[in-house]
Amino acid sequence: MGFSHITDFMILMPLGPQLMNTFNILPSQFALLVSTYTFSAGTSGFVGAFFIDRFDRKKAILTMATEFAMGAFACGFAQTYYSLLFTRSITGLLGGVAGALILSVVGDAIPNERRGNAIGMVMATFFVASVIGVPAGLFLADLSGWYMPFMVLGALVFLTLIYIPNMTGHIISNEQKPSPMQIIRNITSNKNQILALLFGSVIMFSYFSIVPFISPYLTTNVGFSYSQIKYIYLVGGTLTVCFSLFIVRMADKYGRSRVFTFTVLTASVPIFFLTQIRETPNGLVLVVTTLFFVFGKGRMVPSTAMVTSFIKPLNRGSFIGLNASFR
Repeated sequence: MGFSHITDFMILMPLGPQLMNTFNILPSQFALLVSTYTFSAGTSGFVGAFFIDRFDRKKAILTMATEFAMGAFACGFAQTYYSLLFTRSITGLLGGVAGALILSVVGDAIPNERRGNAIGMVMATFFVASVIGVPAGLFLADLSGWYMPFMVLGALVFLTLIYIPNMTGHIISNEQKPSPMQIIRNITSNKNQILALLFGSVIMFSYFSIVPFISPYLTTNVGFSYSQIKYIYLVGGTLTVCFSLFIVRMADKYGRSRVFTFTVLTASVPIFFLTQIRETPNGLVLVVTTLFFVFGKGRMVPSTAMVTSFIKPLNRGSFIGLNASFR
């Protein structure tokens, strides 16, 4: 589910040149097409935070996965820019809750001393979406059209729904269930939780201020062709997966905060060059984009482990849902 969710979110961005040409839209309209997913995911994450801890994790994930697959199919059948804008917003509503559910399962099932490694493995599956999902989606788009990746993703969700044990240990009695206002007060009254929300927001803002327009920028200003874009995600994603496993080990050995600080400082170098680059040999561009993916995404492994480590199971789903909404 995590693989399909992240691939669905990411695949639209490298498809930017084709979508702008197919629907004859401006870059600002493409930006809205990307953003509508996150607007919807933020809304559903906020609303879902008040209810996510009241249900069996297994039933919630299966429900979200089924509806998410239907949303992906709807995107593939979109015939106009506005219909695609609408279907992307619906898919975002479901994806926002699904991401929080996946991390909540990890937080509930894995002890704190092994949680960093477990989250690293989950994040690695997200990175695999860059290695396999995005290049494969771009290959399908080259063969059949921009809509094909969404059709395949919808089918993939149905085929890869795996067994998840019933998880109800976090559920409390009706008398003890907090109201939405109590949930908000529980979070806003805790300084660490407020800082964690701001922390996640800054990380995502810095990364996705750049990512959506990498593909249009490289094809318009640097000299890449549409078909060459897949190699950026293939090379960058492959090394990101390998390096994320190394980051997990270093975080467990030297501490999550130290490793996070190192990845943040290192990521600033490729960010500078990527945002300044002009016509450049493809090999050098691949080096810059790969370093950007490796260290940009590498920050998320220790930071996610840091955030989830101090949240109690009772309101872990609620907090992660609000955290996803803020991001």
